[in-house]
Amino acid sequence: MVSLATTLKPLSPFPSFVKQHKTSNNNAFSTYRTHTYTNSGFFKRGGAVAVPHKKYTFVGVHDAPDQVESSWGIPLSEVVVARKKRAFWQRSWNYWDVIRLVEVAGVHLLSLLAPFYLSWSAFRVFLWIVAINGICITLCYHRNLSHRSFDLPKWLEYLFAYGGLLAFQGDPIEWVSNHRYHHKHCDTQRDPHSPTQGFWFSHLAWIFDSGYIHKKCGGQENANDLVRQPFYKFLQRTILLHEMAFALLLYICGRTPFLVWGIGVANVARYHGTFLVNSVCHTWGTRAWNTPDLSKNNLWVAAITFGEGWHNNHHAFEFSARHGLEWWQVDFTWYLIKFLEAIGLATNVKLPSEAQKKTMACN
Repeated sequence: MVSLATTLKPLSPFPSFVKQHKTSNNNAFSTYRTHTYTNSGFFKRGGAVAVPHKKYTFVGVHDAPDQVESSWGIPLSEVVVARKKRAFWQRSWNYWDVIRLVEVAGVHLLSLLAPFYLSWSAFRVFLWIVAINGICITLCYHRNLSHRSFDLPKWLEYLFAYGGLLAFQGDPIEWVSNHRYHHKHCDTQRDPHSPTQGFWFSHLAWIFDSGYIHKKCGGQENANDLVRQPFYKFLQRTILLHEMAFALLLYICGRTPFLVWGIGVANVARYHGTFLVNSVCHTWGTRAWNTPDLSKNNLWVAAITFGEGWHNNHHAFEFSARHGLEWWQVDFTWYLIKFLEAIGLATNVKLPSEAQKKTMACN
């Protein structure tokens, strides 16, 4: 969802569906969980029922407790933020942090021109780009590359990955590395983007401090399966050239209207769709599974992210190619995976078993 481990075990294509939640003494970080039991209505197979389930309150503390400057609760959620405030400008900025800031700020400014360059052709381009590049992120970057929840022929995997590159969310190695760290250290200090470190930090600010991620997580060795492939290393080294070429192509095809709607508005929509999974889906929603983190299922986020908003489902069964596990949980990315499986292009499609669901269920 834009979207690096210290010493990590090689990523298994069949990750465990139950994780132990641990804190790191080396980082002087504490995560406190208080247990309460509530009756929360959510949909189970067979209809809507109210079932008692365990509710966790997470408090994320940066650095040692005596260095915490403030703490606050996020409204209408159980998330409590307790951290030492980190200045946005009073730190070292590396080359890629500056590039990312210019890129994100640039597309937001460009999108402000949208009312002045509105045309049906430009709007259609916007819809197509949002849909195609968005699916490339959810299907390829996330479910295929990050979690290996199914296999694709290399030519098709690379095609989808290239579409994800043009979504302006980073190269596949960077995206996959950050996301795998998110799952490994979910809602602890070492999570690259947890709302326990601040809602807006988890939504956007984290992407501008790659040095911070490297310091608390490590390098990109947790994505060695991609690093070893020349295609992905090539994309990582040349990402700016591909993005500029894409913008130039849109300008040639439709001048300023295509540039404004295809690069500006489309990227703003995709950015915040992905970021909502990181922020909102760890703050507000319902929990169907007893995961040791803050993940939530959120219907409206799922509706605008092709099924990624069924985030508690995803954290319960990271290996699953399907996130909308109930019949009524719309998951367009899963429907496309099923189509690819039906025509023989998607293989080894992984789904949780009934025994695994029973183990993880909130009851």
